Amino acid sequence: MTKESAQWFQAARFGLFVHFGLYSLAGRHEWVRSREAMSQEAYDRYLERFDPDLFDAGQLARAAREAGMRYAVLTTKHHDGFCLFGSSLTDYTSVRAAGRDLVAEFAEAMRAEGLRVGLYHSLLDWHHPDFPVDRHHPLRGTPAEREPRDLSRYRTYLHGQVAELLTGYGRIDLLFFDFSYPGMGPAEWGADELLRTVRELQPGILVNDRLGVPGDYVTPEQYQPDRPLERDGVPVMWEACHTLNGSWGYDRDNRDYKDPALLVRMLVQSVACGGNMLLNVGPNGRGALDPQARDTLRRMGEWMALHARSVHGAGSSTYEAPPSSFYTQAGDRLYLHLPTWPLTHVHLPGLAGRVRYAQFLHDGSEVRFQQLDGAQHEHDNMAPPGRSADTLTLTVPVARPDVLLPVVELFLDEG
Repeated sequence: MTKESAQWFQAARFGLFVHFGLYSLAGRHEWVRSREAMSQEAYDRYLERFDPDLFDAGQLARAAREAGMRYAVLTTKHHDGFCLFGSSLTDYTSVRAAGRDLVAEFAEAMRAEGLRVGLYHSLLDWHHPDFPVDRHHPLRGTPAEREPRDLSRYRTYLHGQVAELLTGYGRIDLLFFDFSYPGMGPAEWGADELLRTVRELQPGILVNDRLGVPGDYVTPEQYQPDRPLERDGVPVMWEACHTLNGSWGYDRDNRDYKDPALLVRMLVQSVACGGNMLLNVGPNGRGALDPQARDTLRRMGEWMALHARSVHGAGSSTYEAPPSSFYTQAGDRLYLHLPTWPLTHVHLPGLAGRVRYAQFLHDGSEVRFQQLDGAQHEHDNMAPPGRSADTLTLTVPVARPDVLLPVVELFLDEG
């Protein structure tokens, strides 16, 4: 990891994850082959019909940029082994099935929109004849468990495909491996050698932590950290990856979508704790986003268009935010995010005498404030609990601003 790569990642804060493959035609989750213990022959009915005629990488890139995202990550190969790129090591690819190298289209489109390019690559491969038939494999419990498998041959294949991805598609900014588990870890992947190869081929690349050895950043999945993350007491870069509805791949009948306001709050909480958020979409079997995914990105983009500077280039703050709110900070700008709308006043401990000006970020309108003595608060003769003389009090309107998450921008006077 270089200083420049760490800087862009921590400034970006918000990225797009894209899961697309043969499982998208099934429309029943990306683990459908394992969940339903499908044979390769049964799963190949999707290969025979793979035609991503609505997969428009340029449109996807524009949607990501307009949503306020600064980078994007595409599944080059998921656990089923189907590749979205042209590989000399297998015919099990989108190039052979549909005549299209979707990784090439994706990389070109993202760069054209000014986004950093990330690639996801599964360490598992249920299609490869030498990948072990273990507890995740679709053929578990069948005679295939007793077939001889040569893991060294699979390891050579894995390393070869990673080398193809890092030499055939220009600069790659981020590589997301997935995943290690008991019985399949660093030794099985040849993780140290693989990581050396990755860094030799792309010296500035960022690599996640799922090879089973420390990477450049950690990737909490489907949960939201509420504090900065550390490894052995040292802060680490991190990225929370989340789905729209609990499924990474297209899941036609799953309507359990997160509300855009919740997703914005999750993004802000990530930034407030020094992390990023990678938000996933799963294009359908023809390669298009479903209407709710498009609408979610659009609504988040409307919020980001007005509030981006509380996210991009911002991070955690040394100030402690009031209950049920979040601070992000960029230099002398402190951003107060208010998921729960207060009644008239917001009390900010520790900020009396430290703020030169305050305004709503969405419209630039002034937010008036005053320093209140903790012993003489308005008409009370008793000090409100926990309030001291260094408290700054904002006066806000009774009506909540009509945005997904109101933000007050505080200009600090640190002199």
